[in-house]
Amino acid sequence: MKILAVGDVVGASGLEYLSSKLWSVRSSLNADLCIVNGENASEIMGLSRSDALRILDAGADVITLGNHSFGKRDIYPLLDDTEVIIRPSNFAPGTPGIGYTVVKVGGTRVLCMSLIGTVNMTPESSPFHEADRILEREKGNYDLSVVDFHAEATSEKIALGRYLDGRVSVVFGTHTHVQTADEEIFPGGTAYITDIGMTGPVNGVIGVDAKISIRKLMTHMPEHFKVADGPCKARGALFEVDEQSGKAKSVKRIIF
Repeated sequence: MKILAVGDVVGASGLEYLSSKLWSVRSSLNADLCIVNGENASEIMGLSRSDALRILDAGADVITLGNHSFGKRDIYPLLDDTEVIIRPSNFAPGTPGIGYTVVKVGGTRVLCMSLIGTVNMTPESSPFHEADRILEREKGNYDLSVVDFHAEATSEKIALGRYLDGRVSVVFGTHTHVQTADEEIFPGGTAYITDIGMTGPVNGVIGVDAKISIRKLMTHMPEHFKVADGPCKARGALFEVDEQSGKAKSVKRIIF
């Protein structure tokens, strides 16, 4: 099975670019399943209901979220009503939505899990313990498993990847918006990459207007972030997983 993961969609321009490209790219790669991180799609801070539906229409089978999961209140009912949009599972109990889902691709059941990091992020429960709980709870209910780990620290991402090696098929990182060049298959058969990058304007600072970002860093004063102008690119990764063993066969960075 081929699984395409697409990095954080940033703003209206990133969403428009995704909408114009994803189906054709997915088809050319023969991807059986497509997972898109959409937590920055609506004005950088969250995902609205209408934009979530646009991402699904664009060709995503599953949308993952992150620290801005609840930035747009109109998505709260949708988070409770659908099983294809997942926010981090280690958020506090009682928050809207679910943290993992099992989707069927042909006759194969794929467990898709969203987790958030705790290093330099708003404190949440341990993603390590939460992953253990989900895998135990869903034992026997899935054939392959994919984790979107939305985290700041590269060390925490690598640690979770190593911790889950041999127990999940794929671990990919999101949140930093910068695609890393460390894709590999760990000894236990888990495909890993620290961050798959972002979908959005390339001339800013991780999607934000460069002048605003620089000014904030120089003055430490509050700023209202604005999506950068200019051309867009999409970044992600393509994973191939053996459907019988659940082990990864390959991982490749994707830019389109």
